[in-house]
Amino acid sequence: MLSPALRRFLPYLRPQARLVGLTLGAALVSLLAATAIPLLFEAIIDGPLAHRQAEQLLPYAAALLGLAAIEGLANFTRRNFSVLASLRMETELRNEFYSHLQGMHVGFHDNWQSGQLLSRAVSDIQSLRRFVGFGLVFATFFGALWLAVLAMLLRLDWRLALLTALVVLPVFFTSRAFFRSYAAVARSVQDKQGDLATVVEEMSTGVRIIKAFGRDPLLRDRFEVEADRLRGINLRGVRVRTRAWTLFSLLPNLNLAVVLVAGGIAVARGELSLGGLVAFMTYLFMLVWPLDALGWILAMGEEATTAATRLAEVFDARPEIRERPGARALGTVRGAVGFQAVGFRYPEARDWIVRGLDLVLEPGETVALVGATGSGKTTVAALVPRLYEVSEGRLTLDGVDVREVTLRSLRTQVGMAFEDPVLFSASVHENLVMGRPLTSDRELRRALEIARAEFVWELPWGLETRVGEHGHSLSGGQRQRLALARAVLGAPRVLVLDDPLSSVDVHTEREIEEALASVLGGVTALLVAHRPSTLALADRVALLDGGRIADTGTHSELMARSPEYRSLLGEPGREPGIKPELRPDDGRGELAVPGHERQARTG
Repeated sequence: MLSPALRRFLPYLRPQARLVGLTLGAALVSLLAATAIPLLFEAIIDGPLAHRQAEQLLPYAAALLGLAAIEGLANFTRRNFSVLASLRMETELRNEFYSHLQGMHVGFHDNWQSGQLLSRAVSDIQSLRRFVGFGLVFATFFGALWLAVLAMLLRLDWRLALLTALVVLPVFFTSRAFFRSYAAVARSVQDKQGDLATVVEEMSTGVRIIKAFGRDPLLRDRFEVEADRLRGINLRGVRVRTRAWTLFSLLPNLNLAVVLVAGGIAVARGELSLGGLVAFMTYLFMLVWPLDALGWILAMGEEATTAATRLAEVFDARPEIRERPGARALGTVRGAVGFQAVGFRYPEARDWIVRGLDLVLEPGETVALVGATGSGKTTVAALVPRLYEVSEGRLTLDGVDVREVTLRSLRTQVGMAFEDPVLFSASVHENLVMGRPLTSDRELRRALEIARAEFVWELPWGLETRVGEHGHSLSGGQRQRLALARAVLGAPRVLVLDDPLSSVDVHTEREIEEALASVLGGVTALLVAHRPSTLALADRVALLDGGRIADTGTHSELMARSPEYRSLLGEPGREPGIKPELRPDDGRGELAVPGHERQARTG
């Protein structure tokens, strides 16, 4: 009996119904040919050989060759179509698994190790495919073969047939014991494979930190510990399998010996012909290999059951952020953003990150969000494109709750650049457009100019240069400029920039600020600010403290009335947070945008 976890994934074979049908048809033909061959042996021995009629052997030989050819061709067809169907099932299942991961909210990925997801996407789906393509087909074929052989044995000698049927009892009880003991081992092995993949993935992504701090031995020891644990669990599995497989190999051989003795006595007494005994033994030999392989198939089935259970754990996870029924697409928007009594905390967490947060961004207004480290600035920024869902309150765009619009249309209107820029192992062009259709190269050039990322034209293959995994072939400033260009590409009406200048030098910072000053004039922007120079780009500054907006106003107004704000900017005598920056052309020590004084806009 298949477990519920395995039965859940069998519907993925439905699109391959034709291949499954061909597989079953070929298996039936193979079974009929295989069971007919011993009957020919009986006829040859009791006929031409017993009566010394050698001239009559030729038709029997031709029949044997024909049956062997039919069985071989049917087995080839069965294996070919079963593997083809299972590979197509694997592809469809892996595509759906990846699509499901893409649809999950950011919080889901925050709580899952990447190695565990990787092991499910690769090894678990492979385990499921191997069982469906070989194990399940073999088990079905073996069951049918056992019944067919038992029917033939009953025809030849019912007493010997009942003796053979007794082998089923120890096989049944051994199989039950095997399932109970091997289930925990199979789960542990696959979980440990995920842990090991996580160690390798973390080493690969953090290799610079590891080498910079000389921690190669530490990570090597950690890997060896995980590998040794995996080895120990695998050895437990080997012991469990060995006990079962030994019994499965011993039973058919014992049965052969018993049947040979009992059958020999029956032949000597004239109760069974010599041809009948040879046919009987041939049928038993047909069961030797399947019984010998039964332990392997049972292990494969338990591993597939565990794999199906682990896959179901991911498939059963539902995205917390999803489109509501009847969600509408956004049309042209003005860009008014409103936080109305917004609260957010992570699921199952007791503490609120923000609560009772009220803030309005007028169309075309730039608001800088400042606060102490850990105050929730980045979380607030991530709420705008619904990377996280508000736990209470409303977040609106042009007065419409963002939960009432489609995710694609919302994120088309919101451009975002993170403090830690993420680039993919692809070309510069692919990293910039991310599959979005562009009407002309002018948009791309404009975005690169705004972000001061014209360095891409000097790369070996220009826009088609591959940047390597995580973009580590580029400097930190170059990665950040490309991420900024990606955010402004397509002219979104709302920009959310999480400290977009943290990795650029002073000269590049000044250039990007000049370009941003022009582009921010036409969009609504929320800037998570850690640098005073970023504050100079804002019309207003919002101070985040205690999960709420404690105060808003211009930089000068907050400096005059807010001790918390002065503390963040490093007022003398207070613990510094953000150090004020003096420009050579600004002897007053005030914040200024290079090239011109930024005037507050009213919308």
